[in-house]
Amino acid sequence: MDIKELYKLYQQHPQITTDSRDCPEGSIFLALKGASFDGNQYALQALEKGCSYAIVDSENSQLSTVNSQLIPVKDTLQTFKDLAREHRRQHDIPVIGITGTNGKTTTKELIRCVLAECYNVMATEGNFNNDVGVPKTLLRLNDSHDIAVVEMGASHPGDIKTLVETVEPNSGLITNVGRAHLQGFGSFEGVCRTKGELYDFLIAHDCPIFVNRDNEHLMEMLEVRCKMYDGSVPPDVYFYGQSDNPDILIRGEVVSCAPFLRFRWREQDSEAGYTSEWMEVQTHLIGAYNLDNMLAAITVGYVNNVPFEQINHALANYVPTNNRSQLTETATNHLIVDAYNANPTSMKAAIDNFRLMEVSPKMAIIGKMGELGDVSDEEHQKVVAQLQEAGFDEVWLVGEEFEKALANVQHSTFNVQCFHDVEEVKAAIARRQPQHRFILIKGSNSVKLFQLPELL
Repeated sequence: MDIKELYKLYQQHPQITTDSRDCPEGSIFLALKGASFDGNQYALQALEKGCSYAIVDSENSQLSTVNSQLIPVKDTLQTFKDLAREHRRQHDIPVIGITGTNGKTTTKELIRCVLAECYNVMATEGNFNNDVGVPKTLLRLNDSHDIAVVEMGASHPGDIKTLVETVEPNSGLITNVGRAHLQGFGSFEGVCRTKGELYDFLIAHDCPIFVNRDNEHLMEMLEVRCKMYDGSVPPDVYFYGQSDNPDILIRGEVVSCAPFLRFRWREQDSEAGYTSEWMEVQTHLIGAYNLDNMLAAITVGYVNNVPFEQINHALANYVPTNNRSQLTETATNHLIVDAYNANPTSMKAAIDNFRLMEVSPKMAIIGKMGELGDVSDEEHQKVVAQLQEAGFDEVWLVGEEFEKALANVQHSTFNVQCFHDVEEVKAAIARRQPQHRFILIKGSNSVKLFQLPELL
């Protein structure tokens, strides 16, 4: 069955499930395979539970019995992507693609909020940004949507190319590039090549690109790709940033972080000699590093004709969730929770921001960073050095990587303790019961520091 025939079947049964425990009547079961599971083993069970059809691996010997409800394909995951792309092509609306090392989920949410002031927006839910989450996102598109915002993540070379070819965005942005997932990418250059696959697609298809003009890595990535075509920056590149560069369309500045980010921004057009008045926005986000995310959302909103007043309203009312740049006030402490993910770039930004906050006393609970490969020891040592220089009142480090990094550090002026895992931290909290402190909680999701706020 080719993809067009399969899509006609999907139109008759417009619900895909990949979980044999959730089989709504009349849905289609898609048998995905992973390192520790094989959905093909549950295909017949899914049919019994209510699915009308099951898309299965044609090479799976267990399903050799003829059954008209079984649809054999060479690669179920690729079929999922092809089906999602076919569905996306039925909806002639703007689709904005987003990727980057840090800030892509926050930026996606800010863009969604800004665009929602004027449009019915379909956006990636949570961080469903991988090769399964992206097709699921696209299949949520329906005729009521005016515009879509799709987040794409990557941990290996070629990941973004595959996702971009599924999404087929007609505009997009890369938030930034940093030293993350190096175990999968092999090097920082590998990160840049993979993230830059979004630029490749947009330039090749003459689509608008939103770029942080002050990010030297993004500018280099853009310029290299432009030289592959006519050698110049395409006319539909919209720059944003914090510098006074004349190329910048949307410029912003931090006003304060006490502790929430307050910033101001304005539109400027060097060719027309026009600059608007500064507009100030008080946000619910922690961290000066979120200004770039705000400016990206403003630029996307501006290009899509969202009025200034409504852009400001959306940004001022956005409240973060999922342990991203959140300030939580408990009965005894003020918590800055950023425990969803961590890599050298985001870790440095979080610690720098906490250092600049005019609050006291300061305590940092910092979890290890994962997937750094050969540079793991070096990067954890840098974090320890940064924390020592920051001069926080107390630092708790979690993970054996930090235990190694602390081996050669003089502790005389550094109030630091190291814990093997989150369970040891929980026990320490129960014993010491920290109170009346501002506490930064930052670490990779695998460290499970998200379990700590309810104890503090």
